[in-house]
Amino acid sequence: MHFPEEPQIPESAQSPRVASATGRVAPTPRPVPGPRSAATPRPGSPGRGPARPAPPAPRPHPTPAPAPAAASTVAPAAQARSEDRAAAQFQLIPAPVGGAIDAADEAVDLLLDSGRAPGDILVLTTGEQHPWAAHELSFGEAAYWAQHDAGDDVFFAGTANTGRYAPRPVIIVAVNGDLDDASVRALSDARERAGVLLIVCGDPQSVNAALGAGV
Repeated sequence: MHFPEEPQIPESAQSPRVASATGRVAPTPRPVPGPRSAATPRPGSPGRGPARPAPPAPRPHPTPAPAPAAASTVAPAAQARSEDRAAAQFQLIPAPVGGAIDAADEAVDLLLDSGRAPGDILVLTTGEQHPWAAHELSFGEAAYWAQHDAGDDVFFAGTANTGRYAPRPVIIVAVNGDLDDASVRALSDARERAGVLLIVCGDPQSVNAALGAGV
């Protein structure tokens, strides 16, 4: 039986061959892929993807909401003053004498969380010094007031230091002592020095009676 001859493949089209040690001709082995770098994903894997962009910077000095409306009482006179845009807003946060400092600290946290700059806030106490102020004063008044003059962080002081502290956009007064005449004058002074917001943490009835609703 006669079989037709198969077509001959030119040598130039054949895959290259190398001679083995035994003299046989063996096909050239395929190159083995090297190790993948961390940036090269596995086949079928999406990989890490582009780096996550940094979150946008917070807008400076947004209008804060130190306390929920249900948890605070605004004095009647403060409602009338709110119509005057040039005057600082007034907010009264109900708190007992023993809890006034805690209420002030919570107000500070809310202000900072809302984007208010630390250097915008001044906290005053009518009774004992705030624990932070007592601690810093232990290093001397010069170092203590130097932090106030730097103006880059929340500062705590007593109302007895009226006239020593500079105006700030937000002033918080913790009524943690008796509201005597000196404390009432300090509250009025704090109202004048607060550029945007005055917060008083204390017993609403006592505060309104002491101030005569004249804040």
